[in-house]
Amino acid sequence: MTVTLPGLPGDDEQYLEWGNDAVRLAVAHGPGTAPRLVALWHTGEPHPDLPGLRRSALPVLEVAVLGEGRSGTSGKRHVDGAAAQRLRLTGHRESRAGEVARLELDVAEDGTGLRATVVYEAADGVPVVRSWARITADRPASLDHATTGALGGLGHGAAWEDDLVLWEAANPWSGEFRWRRATLAERGLIDVGMVRHGQVGSKNRVTLTSTGAWSTSEHLAQGIVEDTRTGRMVAWQAETNGGWHAELGDRYDDVYLLVTGPTAAEHQWAGKVGPDADADATRDAAFDTVPVGLAVVPGAPGGREETLAALAAALTTHRRRTRREHPDHERLPVIYNDFLNGLMSDPTTERVLPLVEAAADLGAEYYVIDAGWYDDESGGWWDSVGAWEPSTNRFPGGGLAAVIDRIRELGMKPGLWLEPEVVGVRSPVARELPPEAFFRRGGERVAEWGRYQLDLRHPAARAHLDGVVDRLVGEFGLAYLKLDHNVDIGPGTDAGGAEPAGNGLLEHGRAVLAWVGAVMDRHPGVVVEGCAAGGSRTDAAGGAVFPVQSLTDQQDFRLVPPIAAAAPLVIPPEQAGVWASVDGAMPPEEIAFSLVTAMLSRVHLAGRIDTLDAVQRAAVREALEVHRGLRAAMARSVPVWPLGLPGWRDPWVALGARDDADLYLAVWRRSDDDGGWAGPDSVRLRLPGLVATGDAEVLYPTWAGASAVVVDGGAALEVKLPAPLSARLLRLRVADRPE
Repeated sequence: MTVTLPGLPGDDEQYLEWGNDAVRLAVAHGPGTAPRLVALWHTGEPHPDLPGLRRSALPVLEVAVLGEGRSGTSGKRHVDGAAAQRLRLTGHRESRAGEVARLELDVAEDGTGLRATVVYEAADGVPVVRSWARITADRPASLDHATTGALGGLGHGAAWEDDLVLWEAANPWSGEFRWRRATLAERGLIDVGMVRHGQVGSKNRVTLTSTGAWSTSEHLAQGIVEDTRTGRMVAWQAETNGGWHAELGDRYDDVYLLVTGPTAAEHQWAGKVGPDADADATRDAAFDTVPVGLAVVPGAPGGREETLAALAAALTTHRRRTRREHPDHERLPVIYNDFLNGLMSDPTTERVLPLVEAAADLGAEYYVIDAGWYDDESGGWWDSVGAWEPSTNRFPGGGLAAVIDRIRELGMKPGLWLEPEVVGVRSPVARELPPEAFFRRGGERVAEWGRYQLDLRHPAARAHLDGVVDRLVGEFGLAYLKLDHNVDIGPGTDAGGAEPAGNGLLEHGRAVLAWVGAVMDRHPGVVVEGCAAGGSRTDAAGGAVFPVQSLTDQQDFRLVPPIAAAAPLVIPPEQAGVWASVDGAMPPEEIAFSLVTAMLSRVHLAGRIDTLDAVQRAAVREALEVHRGLRAAMARSVPVWPLGLPGWRDPWVALGARDDADLYLAVWRRSDDDGGWAGPDSVRLRLPGLVATGDAEVLYPTWAGASAVVVDGGAALEVKLPAPLSARLLRLRVADRPE
């Protein structure tokens, strides 16, 4: 509920406090001031000093209008928008839907006549606030930036250049989720002392920005600000599958965080609001800002790993709450995909059928023919895609249908790979669809690596793809579609000069997710996997729609553990597709190593499984049988990292998945070909915030050579593995550590 608190004596400002049993926020407002988000805090923390935080607080809607810009600051920052400072609170409403509380703030201003409803949502027991706004105006206006994701006060009372640490994650292709920590000073934001001379601050900022259709191709669309004095962590995520921007800056001896969708400066974007004379003068054009999620947890007694586990649990619960429901979230079926280290986009009937037989023998539940199943013409397939007609050359005789019938006869469900958003420059579809159905800039159709990009806002583009999907699902009885996207098309589309390119990209991205949702509505039995050159679109917006997400294209099984182990900070394990690539050249310990990597998430079996001998096949079957027994637990679990988030070349990597009193631990001992990463044969794993209540059990593989012993009175586990390249999956009964 809201609590209205008085401001300072003689002040016309008041505080509106709102939240639930886990998280609260306070908004300062009054007739002479813009409503400002003064504080966001966990209920386990002391009540903040609201008057002391007022000066650095930012408006609940940070917005700037073209022609006005900012007031009170200069440079490249996206705060102090002149329009935002003129906003006033005109009303507020509270509501509840089940366990989710909602606060709506109505704000308006004179001048451009901006009007908006700012929305905050929080679920009971979850210290995460999700916010967005719908903006319109009394006259046409163009926005330079607009977001509800602005929070000040992060460095209040701190020597913030050294006391605050930013966690960010590079997300390179095939090496995803590379987290690093650095102080603000190390990132170039320092206290220059200008506030003492009446100035706002340094004008600098620490930034992360993503442009183009790959929302996470360089950085994850999330981060963490850690206060090393208290251990407190504030996490953010931009919930979009397109362009986004985040910045940290100093302001009045404090630090603010701003997270937003596309902006004019970074993304060639302009939000159009107000009366739309070109459409319907009686209807105001409105813009919905990109939602931003903010999570906050206090420092835990057990230190950073325990705090990180609490933060990850909050984010995981939030993502489960905000996603589209799908039965696949609970089933977690085993998928064999013939791409990685298998057929590598070169399937034929002769090559596929032995893999189909082997996949069924091992216990796979889905078989996905990944790429190359369509006509590939004499000049190659990359720049000829678009019609998505099965190849007759690759599948003679009974055609692709006969292969899919065999998949079904052996008790598996069939799936195909598809790249719906692109059309090859040599494809007949490129000539059949109207120019308006494609991305365009400056009057030219945009091409990248031999492909044109469809604009899914256009009815002809959607009709084409609907026809493709409905035909394939209907003709072949498909139960799985892997939707990939392998080109980043740049800033977007100007739709023939009708809009800025960034507007086209944002709305196309939203249209893609709406289209995917509509496909699943029409075909409720079909599982749809999201993929973009591995993990280049591992964002919260896609995670809210796709029931399963591809994480990487990494082909070396030795390099996948740091990817798989870091992934649960980004996506729930039941949605994370992790490759487990095996073949007949791998000894049993390597087979187990690759399979353990996927067993706390979604198993995407891969590789030349038709070359496995009887002993190797038995090792795979055992792993899949164990995994089937864990699936319900994984769909409920929250992650822990006994060794912290993994480095790329760490000799030991560990990931835990806690399901109430059970802690499942995947532990990898790693080495490269010449033993260059090899470390000691044992490692001590701290149990963040937990205490063991029984002995550790080795779930897989169960052959001899490994040990796991509870030590330190139940606070840690001593694990010994037999070879420089080996892994084990463990189970341990645990309880919360007494404070």
